[in-house]
Amino acid sequence: MLVVGGPASNGIDAALAKRLGAEHLVVQHKIFPDGESYIRYPRPRLSGTVILVQSLCPPQDKHLVELLLMADAAKDLGAERVVAVVPYLAYSRQDKRFLEGEAISVKTVLKCLECAGVDCVVTVDLHSEKIVKYSKVPVVNVSAVPALVEWVRAAIPAGEEVVVLSPDKGGLARARAAAELLGAGFDYVEKVRDRVTGEVRAVPKRLSVEGRVAVIIDDIISTGGTIALAAKSALEQGAKEVYAACTHALLVSGAQERMARAGAKRVVATNTVPSPVSEVDVSPLLGEAVNKALSLL
Repeated sequence: MLVVGGPASNGIDAALAKRLGAEHLVVQHKIFPDGESYIRYPRPRLSGTVILVQSLCPPQDKHLVELLLMADAAKDLGAERVVAVVPYLAYSRQDKRFLEGEAISVKTVLKCLECAGVDCVVTVDLHSEKIVKYSKVPVVNVSAVPALVEWVRAAIPAGEEVVVLSPDKGGLARARAAAELLGAGFDYVEKVRDRVTGEVRAVPKRLSVEGRVAVIIDDIISTGGTIALAAKSALEQGAKEVYAACTHALLVSGAQERMARAGAKRVVATNTVPSPVSEVDVSPLLGEAVNKALSLL
């Protein structure tokens, strides 16, 4: 078994190879003057099972093309099975047609991986489990919640009463899973507009946050606007402190500063995407997921 790191493996490749007791290889890569990507394996032949590690973090299109080149070349060079470990699967938020005529982007991405020779996809916290239906090859989706909860336990002083919040109803299952591990209550927040002032607040649906430490948990933080609104509102409602935890920290358009200004004491994410807050390593979770993937092939 060979673990191959791509240009966007973020160190997960080396950690995964060590955990699996597999040989580790890193592809050579460069960008031509016209912007096209180049990939080369530093050996003439491959065999057996090849595990490719490449996150589709920004720039997403570049990293996707690199992964396709890696997969196709691996099969050309003799790999019998190719498992793509994609810690962050870009385009997963466009998993249906929200407006007539839209492309279902994640379906296209999965089709591309299949056509390039990928036999199984391993990823972390898909935006929706419904995405799996678009793939003709097995998809193993692992939750980062247990790893994030470990960080939360270490960060919050012992004895504090915690409430876990999802920034929307769609993430309630994630909040429930985290709350069960923490032995805490959970809720989701809904946006409420003041009819007089027009101000929008994010108010927990049923639980009070007064006197508690609020932990907002989500799969992706992009601009940080939703987290900032939830943090500001929780503090206005009496929360002692607010922490935010997510799997994929894209952090675009000043997201980190926006959440800090809103009062979030700490923001943490996993290393599926490189960022200043990516402190939680998902390699142990991915090691288990790869073993599951191999059992499906």
